[in-house]
Amino acid sequence: MKNEHPRIEIMDTTLRDGEQTSGVSFVPHEKLMIARLLLEELKVDRVEVASARVSEGEFGAVKMICNWAAQRGLLPRVEVLGFVDKNISVDWIYNAGCRVINLLCKGSEKHCRFQLKNTVEEHIANITQTVMYAAQKGLDVNVYLEDWSNGMKDSPDYVFQLMDALTKLPIKRFMLPDTLGILNPLQVIEYMRKMMKRYPDVHFDFHAHNDYDLAVSNVLAAVLSGVKGLHTTINGLGERAGNAPLSSVQAILKDHFHAITNIDESLLNEVSRVVESYSGISIPANKPIIGENVFTQVAGVHADGDNKNNLYCNDLLPERFGRKREYALGKNSGKANIRKNLETLGLELDEESMRKVTDRIIELGDKKEVVTPEDLPYIVSDVLKHDVVSEKVKLKSYIVNLAYGLKPMATLKIEINGKEYEESASGDGQYDAFVRALRKVYKETLKRKFPMLTNYAVSIPPGGRTDAFVQTVITWSFEGKVFRTRGLDADQTEAAIKATIKMLNMIEE
Repeated sequence: MKNEHPRIEIMDTTLRDGEQTSGVSFVPHEKLMIARLLLEELKVDRVEVASARVSEGEFGAVKMICNWAAQRGLLPRVEVLGFVDKNISVDWIYNAGCRVINLLCKGSEKHCRFQLKNTVEEHIANITQTVMYAAQKGLDVNVYLEDWSNGMKDSPDYVFQLMDALTKLPIKRFMLPDTLGILNPLQVIEYMRKMMKRYPDVHFDFHAHNDYDLAVSNVLAAVLSGVKGLHTTINGLGERAGNAPLSSVQAILKDHFHAITNIDESLLNEVSRVVESYSGISIPANKPIIGENVFTQVAGVHADGDNKNNLYCNDLLPERFGRKREYALGKNSGKANIRKNLETLGLELDEESMRKVTDRIIELGDKKEVVTPEDLPYIVSDVLKHDVVSEKVKLKSYIVNLAYGLKPMATLKIEINGKEYEESASGDGQYDAFVRALRKVYKETLKRKFPMLTNYAVSIPPGGRTDAFVQTVITWSFEGKVFRTRGLDADQTEAAIKATIKMLNMIEE
């Protein structure tokens, strides 16, 4: 590249293209929250927040975002997709308060002739009229060349004829989408360099789709070719196989190309979790940068290497992304992984004790049980028969019942620091009733805070037997810390209760 450290503009389209993910629909206040996170926290350069003419609800969402953005001087960075439709989209966008239109034009002759039933001359005339009308209304205009990838592949003369005409108009950016995700990196370089050579003064954006799992590779090929802007989404959301995920694009731009962006990568994980929650689309555990497991070492030899001059670390340090390195516990752990977890807990064991604890964790791993770092003190206590974790909270007795047509009830007797308490409550399920009774003890009787349950996962071994053990893993949030506890039992409610009592002992410690 001519510029050793290229500056790349990031346009995030989570709220437009990302919302085209099957099953995803953001309500207006969610759209506003995500737009705020993208612009003020992550510091993306631009956000595409909607498509024009979708619905009254979408109009209200755009208006809300634009009002907020205008108060903070961010309105020029908010964009809406519009269409060549006799000015209807321009008026819709203008009336919503937005001042940037991303005009969707046809970047391939096939789309122009068969979808619009236009000649290229007719399409150019219609685009020209829309662009000039938008300019008269005071809107900035960017242009999408929809299906540009197939256009360059099958009808490059059409693309160049279209571009020759449009570059004479007041258009700020030309955005080149691989609409159907058909390109590979070599094709991106070939086609993008043809565009750059013919139109050297034009600002080009590249918009990738992930149908062949090449979106990130294609984005980087576009940067190598001199593109000035990239389109991304949070968590790779988008139609079909999705778009290029911002987290991966940012990491590779910085580490492999030494490119400059405005992104605050320390907040990528936090924003990804918010979008995961709003979208209902779970982040795969092994998704680079933001997946739950990507900074977790499993093999004991890796943990040992980390102790010896960070032999198994690369530039993707978890602290960059607001995360920390973890060491999994299981049959592959070895002493190094276990020792790393013990160090976090402030526990030190001699070699013989380490051997016993390691053997127990391997035994559990062979049974396919998940061993979490939070389980480790209990394993140590069980193996070594001393009170590494004292049982300050003991469940003395409880009863839960379920009757048709009635809410489940729970009554429990619990000992906390040597004193017994008894409470009853109803709930939406047996476990819910049990937790409500516990909350009464802590909040009403003891006047103490009670942790918030943030996730509840249940699994059973393969095979589907009705007598299989049930494993319940519960994630809690308490005083700014997030942690998990696990319970194992033949009964799901009992497993959840065991996990809850573990949690109560942890907060007592």
